[in-house]
Amino acid sequence: MSTMNGKAVLVTGGSRGIGAATALRLAREGADVAFTYVASEERAKEVAARIEATGRKAFMLRADAADAGDAAGAVDWAADALGRLDVLVNSVGAGVLGPLETLTLADVDRVLAVNVRAAFLASQAAAARMHEGGRIVTIGTCMTARVPGPGGTLYATSKSALIGLTKSLARELGGRGINANVVHPGPIDTEMNPADGPFAQGQAEMTALGRFGTAEEVAAMVAFLAGPDAAYVTGAEFSVDGGHAA
Repeated sequence: MSTMNGKAVLVTGGSRGIGAATALRLAREGADVAFTYVASEERAKEVAARIEATGRKAFMLRADAADAGDAAGAVDWAADALGRLDVLVNSVGAGVLGPLETLTLADVDRVLAVNVRAAFLASQAAAARMHEGGRIVTIGTCMTARVPGPGGTLYATSKSALIGLTKSLARELGGRGINANVVHPGPIDTEMNPADGPFAQGQAEMTALGRFGTAEEVAAMVAFLAGPDAAYVTGAEFSVDGGHAA
């Protein structure tokens, strides 16, 4: 059964991984979907075609989340293209892992710009375009609850900021009937972190279920939070991590 009923959705970073799975899941739930991408236009076109194959509208925009103008401008573009904006999914992210002493100022600036500033600016812009029933769902990480080893300082720092953003948005926007929540994926089988990669076995062993998750499993949680059954859910964190933090 369709739960989105023609809602208008923007998914940032929607051309691959969790973002693409989320865009497709929400389209299957009945939403018209706009999404941003930064690298491969060909891949973005493939996602758009798959969205349209569900019978829903698809719009794609090249936007670099590290650019403040792109981060906020993408929201207004999506709202104009779709005619309104009901759901924002902050999915775009950047990960730089490595020993603390090897991280450069450029690394810090880009990761914080993409993972924190872009989510803040997109949420701010979305709040100005949303009405009652609006949803903001942000993708965090299991590393906000448990950092299993060295090398994740910058990434975990940036994603931890999204918890504060989400809880504050819930308080700021609750009176207008707009909900904000954050989803923390665990090890997820994507191009950037494949389940058959060189570090996969150790990651899988850190979960209670002993396996990687799929992007579709994360998208299912996002779809719940974006839909009508989550009307009384806001300011909350949801782990889709196979028990990584158990």
